[in-house]
Amino acid sequence: MVCNRCISAVQTIFDELREELWNIQLGEAGTKNPLSEKDLEKLDLKLKSAGFELLKDSSKKQIEKIKTLIIQIISEEDIPENFILSEFLKAGMHKDYSAISKLFSQNENVTLEQYFILQKIEKAKELLVYNELTLTEISQKLGYKSVQHLSSQFRKITDFSPTQFQKSKNRKRIELDKV
Repeated sequence: MVCNRCISAVQTIFDELREELWNIQLGEAGTKNPLSEKDLEKLDLKLKSAGFELLKDSSKKQIEKIKTLIIQIISEEDIPENFILSEFLKAGMHKDYSAISKLFSQNENVTLEQYFILQKIEKAKELLVYNELTLTEISQKLGYKSVQHLSSQFRKITDFSPTQFQKSKNRKRIELDKV
């Protein structure tokens, strides 16, 4: 779950199954009562039909939590210029960054830093499509030290400058949870 609509969709699924939740937030949901294997199977089917997945493996759970933390910080559009990804994830995961980074890289075939950059570029694309902010404002909201830095990363990933992307008729974007 990476947005409030996702939370609402998952809440609806639990309501349909008449399962009470004590906690629901981005990336996780906790039930008031333990679920039987049969109930877990029903839940898994309903979640899959809605595009979600029931995570049983602890590594997958941790990776989802990492992704959720990164997507949340980018969605807020208020990344400070001095933002340090390793410190942010260490605090959010309550684990050593090297362990977090190794787990993520081994399972996702991309480094955490690269994943973070890909997410920021997708958010920049979204903001460019809306055409409500200047490139300077977008770079500031996404924690870039300069417009040039954003433009350089944007071009490396998309083969377009932000301006070329904005003018293009084919402005392909990837959903943040699909990056």
